[in-house]
Amino acid sequence: MRTYKVTLDNVAVTTIKTLIQLKAGTTVPLVLLRAWCSQNSLTSSAMQRIQIVRKIAAATVTSATPLLLDPGDSTSAAVGGTSATGTNASAEGTDGDILYHDNFNVLNGFLWVPVPEERIIIPPGGIVGLKLADAPGSSMTTSAGLVWGEIG
Repeated sequence: MRTYKVTLDNVAVTTIKTLIQLKAGTTVPLVLLRAWCSQNSLTSSAMQRIQIVRKIAAATVTSATPLLLDPGDSTSAAVGGTSATGTNASAEGTDGDILYHDNFNVLNGFLWVPVPEERIIIPPGGIVGLKLADAPGSSMTTSAGLVWGEIG
């Protein structure tokens, strides 16, 4: 399986926001292998809700080019674009099903590494987002990411 990642690095977040959006290519399904979120500006304990959601309509994001984890692999079928794969949504689009939901302490961060039976499959053309479900209590400098594999 070829593996790729997209990251958001040290961005101030103050609102409910899709941090990372991943859109599968038109012919290749994807499998989510890992998701994370952390911050480096808050020093007080606070809880934060986070979700992995299926998007019915894409958010407007800053385009991000997937990084190959094995430089010998080919370019990802999930290409960057303002309504495709990207980071730091400026408009949310439309959320569908909540595929995973959790709460984490901002001092510890969030890490999701599912067992194989719980991995989320994104069909060709499908979109998922890693999203803060509530606005942070105060601005937090956030980093986040998704790692996925391409099936086929």
